[in-house]
Amino acid sequence: MEHLDNTPAVEEKRRRRSIYILPSLFTTANLFAGFYAIVQAMNGNFEHAPLAIFIAMILDALDGRIARMTHTESDFGAQYDSLVDMVSFGLAPALIIYEWALAGMGNLGWLAAFIFTAGAGLRLARFNTQVGVADKRFFRGLPSPAAAALVAGFVWVLHVNGVPGKEISIAALVVTVLAGVLMVSNIRYRSFKDVNLRGRVSFMTILALPLVFVLLFQDPPRVLFLTFLAYATSGPVATLFRRRREDREHAKKQHHEA
Repeated sequence: MEHLDNTPAVEEKRRRRSIYILPSLFTTANLFAGFYAIVQAMNGNFEHAPLAIFIAMILDALDGRIARMTHTESDFGAQYDSLVDMVSFGLAPALIIYEWALAGMGNLGWLAAFIFTAGAGLRLARFNTQVGVADKRFFRGLPSPAAAALVAGFVWVLHVNGVPGKEISIAALVVTVLAGVLMVSNIRYRSFKDVNLRGRVSFMTILALPLVFVLLFQDPPRVLFLTFLAYATSGPVATLFRRRREDREHAKKQHHEA
């Protein structure tokens, strides 16, 4: 009779190689949202296309958390999630802004869209190689979902306010290229993974939450775009202040040694 090895290491290896339905459903829904965004952009529907990107972001945040909560993490899930993110946060936003504003700029337009797509692919590949090594408190480079939200939010807020993409194509090109470059930069961004959601919070924090929801539902395109614009600029601003502080400390050290 064949001896079955049921040691913890073997069981863990089997679990990592398994395919679990619950997190995979959320990842597939993320893929559907990204595909839907592409279809809507091709049809010229620039209200539903950006909205689908934000829905994909929510689904992307949920699938990993559900996998950890249900102890159904797997190598398959990690690879599947990465491929889906490339569609939802790499290809879809680039196509949305290309169809809305960059198509009339010729080669310059599609090159800008490609820079964003390539930046997303490189960002995701670098993130996958740093899992378990990098400081969890920070992301290295602008996360691809945040970059996608920045580009999609830019299209959404201007479209709903009646601004044609062709009239603002230069600004759209700048936003697209900068988002792509920030993804592959070495600038640090807070991941907020160190925030303790189970810890105690102040009464003012509880009062602020309804205000956040009111502002969000009052004008979703503007609030979401400004939120991710602030996050995208927070990295370079924090880096600038940190370097200035380090320069002052270095100057003080040299002064004391002199």
